[in-house]
Amino acid sequence: MSGKQIAIIGGGPAGLMAAEMLSMSGHAVTVYDGMPTFGRKFLLAGKSGLNITHSEDYLRFATRFGAASDRLRAALDAFTPADVRAWASGLGTETFTGTSGRVFPTVMKASPLLRAWLRRLEAQGVTLVTRHRWMGFADDRLTFETPYGPKTILSDATLLALGGASWPRLGADGSWMPLLRDKGVEIADLQPANCGFDVDWSDVFKHRFAGAPLKSVTTMSDAGAFPGEFVISRHGIEGSLVYAHSAELRDRLARQGKATLLVDLAPGRSLDRLEKDLARQDGKISLSNRLRKGAGLEGVKAALVREVGSPTTLNDPAHLANLIKALSITVTRPRSIAEAISSAGGIRFDALDERYMLKVLPGVFAAGEMLDWEAPTGGYLLTACFATGRAAAAGISEWLLNPASSSVSV
Repeated sequence: MSGKQIAIIGGGPAGLMAAEMLSMSGHAVTVYDGMPTFGRKFLLAGKSGLNITHSEDYLRFATRFGAASDRLRAALDAFTPADVRAWASGLGTETFTGTSGRVFPTVMKASPLLRAWLRRLEAQGVTLVTRHRWMGFADDRLTFETPYGPKTILSDATLLALGGASWPRLGADGSWMPLLRDKGVEIADLQPANCGFDVDWSDVFKHRFAGAPLKSVTTMSDAGAFPGEFVISRHGIEGSLVYAHSAELRDRLARQGKATLLVDLAPGRSLDRLEKDLARQDGKISLSNRLRKGAGLEGVKAALVREVGSPTTLNDPAHLANLIKALSITVTRPRSIAEAISSAGGIRFDALDERYMLKVLPGVFAAGEMLDWEAPTGGYLLTACFATGRAAAAGISEWLLNPASSSVSV
């Protein structure tokens, strides 16, 4: 061992990946987590099938992180989606590519991978400590709240990997923000990402169709056009097809106070054909029958047309065809960050040097979702957490060899 004591605060993907790299380099590593077990959000993400990365062309993959794509590029280049799959294979978890391009473990679970990972870390000498909630700094020491009372520790380097604020019951609640702001760290406010949105549905519509999936549609916004399905909820809209537009809708709401999601309810039919098929229907039959016979719409799709359309629109074949091909759902607000898949915002990259070290706190590094980046679902989030954990570990090793001229040693 090097004799250097490294504290990693946060036992999620970024923190555990950093622990793996640093312990392989011979450092004495301790991972502290406030929860009773490690990787709780990792396990939740894998409850219905762990989406570990994505198989799309890497050059396209690397652009999926919005404004932070350039800043993350070096970390991603050093740990690509192919590297993620090879790493998982080394832990006994083989992967496969689904029809959507998403990559999953063949067992479709997170728990075997996490168990094997923790065993490897312990075999490499990593100390894993639970029920230690980080409470900030006391001079050059880290302070924790534990079941046995307050505790302070001294480390040669510290990595913060505390996550954002989505699903706070799993441990990542954003409570680290004031602790770092008090030290002068620049932090963008946390916001919900990959989230659902509220919609002012009529009582009749939401009571009848809450929970109903809207299948085989295409959704459109400035984020792009994406095929798939989403779910009508009693609050509004949810699901992966909505999450693909969440950053655009959230930011537009913040800028303009309103935002709309366009939905093509009949992506298999052209506008011209749809208008002709609707025009052939007897104007005396009910709207439900006209939609079913002329457009192939029934159930929740037909109800959504009725919910959004005006009487003039619903009774004119041309207007009705346009409505079906570009139905506008007005969203009023994002759902709570506590319900979101992930969060946007966090430590600004300008507050970090190229080694992922906080400029105002030499010896303190940060990685994972607590940094100011976001990405769509589909394996991008997890891959970037792994990659930034590895990048911060490399930064710590480099800094320990040539530490900055500072008395701060936490």
